[in-house]
Amino acid sequence: MAPTIAGLVGTGVMLLLFMTRMPVAYVMTLVGFVGFSLLTSFKGGFNLLSHSIYDAFSSYSLATIPLFILMGQLAFNSGISRRLYSTAYHFLGHIRGGLAMATVTACTAFGAVCGSSPATAATMTTVGIPEMKRYGYANSLAAGAVASGGGLGMVMPPSVVLIIYGVLTEQSIGALFVSGILPALLLTVLFIAAIAIQCWIRPDLGPAGESFTWAEKLRSLVGLVDTLLIFLLVIGGMFLGWFTPNEAASIGVLGVLAISVVKRQLSWKAFVNSCYETLRTSCMVLFLVAGAGVFGKFLAVTRIPFNVATWVSSFDMPAFAVMALIIALYFLGGCFMDALALIMLTIPVFFPVVSNLGYDPIWFGIIIVLVTQIGVITPPVGINVYVVYGMAQKIAPGITLESIFKGILPFLAAIIVGIALLFVFPQIILFLPGLMY
Repeated sequence: MAPTIAGLVGTGVMLLLFMTRMPVAYVMTLVGFVGFSLLTSFKGGFNLLSHSIYDAFSSYSLATIPLFILMGQLAFNSGISRRLYSTAYHFLGHIRGGLAMATVTACTAFGAVCGSSPATAATMTTVGIPEMKRYGYANSLAAGAVASGGGLGMVMPPSVVLIIYGVLTEQSIGALFVSGILPALLLTVLFIAAIAIQCWIRPDLGPAGESFTWAEKLRSLVGLVDTLLIFLLVIGGMFLGWFTPNEAASIGVLGVLAISVVKRQLSWKAFVNSCYETLRTSCMVLFLVAGAGVFGKFLAVTRIPFNVATWVSSFDMPAFAVMALIIALYFLGGCFMDALALIMLTIPVFFPVVSNLGYDPIWFGIIIVLVTQIGVITPPVGINVYVVYGMAQKIAPGITLESIFKGILPFLAAIIVGIALLFVFPQIILFLPGLMY
């Protein structure tokens, strides 16, 4: 069998296995191993398998992933997310849609200590949806705000997806983290605008909540102190060159742990749960990295990445049109595949093309993360939607999948507007990294 045909068959088999809901990491590993072995030898296949798994779990660069995940778990179990939500609620809760705006704002802030989109969505489901339901918010707005706002955890540093992108493309993880700050804030503003427009058209979607005095608002700012300290320590330390990403992640874990212990906000049971969830999530991500490595080597043998890159480069179109085509392909792929898996499968194919077109790799990384963010809230994958739906059954049984997918539509439009703005004004992404170098 010709290598290219073998690659196409392997890709087709992989997509079919995805539909069986078999874990993505196992599918990529199995198809990559079998395909590579058939094109080379089974001895080579076993060597590739062992090296990929060993490299993923022993990589110094990837050590940031379990550390940032642990930081997020400790922050969640110590109640930081509830304090963030309380602060946002004090300032925004008294206007129409204010609780949904507070939820989105809290998602952005919690993303600064979490780095995971599903984790942010799960956290804010338990914190935000009961409050919104208590004030008579429509199911679509309440659940849509949480599912969409959770996606901000992919963009706001520290971001697991940005770490993977940085490792794959050999870009500075610190620069990627810093470059994600302004786009995350831009999306937050666009999400708030989307909520305001909805509630202006239909006030019944998000009735106004209680109002607070300025003294109460100012007192609520205490809830931001912990997150602000950790964020400034971790991101500021990398920005100023004090820490490497690994050191910053370690400092962040130590900082959250110290604050939680000093304030007596973290029980032994919560600490153990944080470690367990960190182990489970980290293993999932690292096995995904290993599986993508195996499948990527198989694709490299088939030469499909090089053929696709040559094909796209041969288009007689302006560079921006080729980039728009690539973004459209990511948009479609994100609807059917997990963001991490999509990035690990496609970056080896499209990154050389983008580099040849002259686009900045830092800019491209943020754009791709934003595009794949769409995938976490759109069917059929839409992991954030299913996370919110699953958790909402315990606290708000009336919320259906249909209402959540309906609720994310205005936020989907906001993301598309954000991507367009960043495409036209790339300096929004590159301004802060430019100050680092």
